[in-house]
Amino acid sequence: MTLGNLLHKEKKSSKDKQVVDEKSPLLPVLKDEEKGFDEFNGASIAGAVFNLSTTIVGAGIMALPATMKVLGLGLGIGMIIFMAFLTEASIEMILRFSRAGKSVSYGGVMGNAFGKYGKILLQVCVMINNIGVLIVYMIIIGDVLSGTSSSGVHHAGVLEGWFGAHWWNGRTFVLLITTLGVFAPLASLKRIDSLRYTSALSVALAVVFLVIMMGIFFIKLVSGGIMMPRLLPDLTDMASFWNLFTVVPVLVTAFICHYNVHSIDNELEDSTQIRRVVQTSLALCSVVYVMTSLFGFLLFGDGTLDDVLANFDTDLGIPYSYLLNDAIRVSYAAHLMLVFPIVFFPLRINLDGLLFPHSQRLSSDNTRFALITIALIAVIFLGANFIPSIWDAFQFTGATAAVCLEFIFPASLTLKDRHGIATKKDKILAVFMIVLAVFSNLVAIYSDAYALFKKNQSPTE
Repeated sequence: MTLGNLLHKEKKSSKDKQVVDEKSPLLPVLKDEEKGFDEFNGASIAGAVFNLSTTIVGAGIMALPATMKVLGLGLGIGMIIFMAFLTEASIEMILRFSRAGKSVSYGGVMGNAFGKYGKILLQVCVMINNIGVLIVYMIIIGDVLSGTSSSGVHHAGVLEGWFGAHWWNGRTFVLLITTLGVFAPLASLKRIDSLRYTSALSVALAVVFLVIMMGIFFIKLVSGGIMMPRLLPDLTDMASFWNLFTVVPVLVTAFICHYNVHSIDNELEDSTQIRRVVQTSLALCSVVYVMTSLFGFLLFGDGTLDDVLANFDTDLGIPYSYLLNDAIRVSYAAHLMLVFPIVFFPLRINLDGLLFPHSQRLSSDNTRFALITIALIAVIFLGANFIPSIWDAFQFTGATAAVCLEFIFPASLTLKDRHGIATKKDKILAVFMIVLAVFSNLVAIYSDAYALFKKNQSPTE
């Protein structure tokens, strides 16, 4: 009887592993790593919260104050909170259908519902979104350290302000050194939980940035240097009305984290705590987003730039202004350097799954692991030197892949309902997500194209 039980367990275990391999080619935790993973004992809730929060906070926080300029504080803050709740609902949909189908990756659950092409579509969208976001990170770092002239006015970078303009503190050279010295070593780690300490530090640096900005605001408030902000959008014509929708891709991108939820869930010591991790992370990030948007827009008003960090290169009219400016800019640049590997992690896994779906696992092939890592970092580095505006980059990624990952794919899983577990309320919410995503981004694309056309026409008029 005991021998029979053992044989039964062995067969069941073998069957379970086959299911995981078939449905989860994107898994970061691999079969030949099981021995080492047993020694790992799983990630803590705190480490998971830091990793997921870092995934979220790094994406779009500096563009949010500019959305307040378009929407006004009242509508803008309301939209941030609304998007947080909608994001939590979409993640819950993914996790529920993953549990039902015994899938342990986003690609696995999409493949389970829509077959091979559903999985491939997911992989392509993760690649488009993550490459776009990582390019934006590099652009921000370049703006902070080397300066930017994307708005028509030159804003000096930290290094230029300290040492003057030299070849070695130019954008290309600074980004090259950052890539070789920071991005490449952190991107070489094979387990996402290995980044928990750098993620905790990145969240702490974002909080430092926020605290300093709040301090500057209160000093200026006491001295009478703060103007009354707009609470609602400034609607003067139809063009200004349509312009409201251009901020939706930025808001969508700000909460994108779905591609890392399964990786974090797989490494949790207690996987039943993943919903608590998601809710805690979204609550933490919502507070950071609202505070950053609020104080950023209060400080600079209608002069808020697409990348608000570029505003911190002038005299703020308070003691030690330039020292505080540099502290803010450097702290957030360092934060983004530590966010980079968290977003890079699923990008590499999905590209490998797309190009080599039948090859041996990526973590066991050091040559392929190194080549894919080098190729992706090279593409991101080149992209960061050819996309001058952070706003353009966020509109592009937000209007395409991000809405698929955050709303359209989870809603499609619910409407497909392969396991018969969706309620009527779930399906109504799914339809709302799809309609909202499609409509808002069609309008955003139209508005972007119209603005670009007017910009190109203006010199000839």
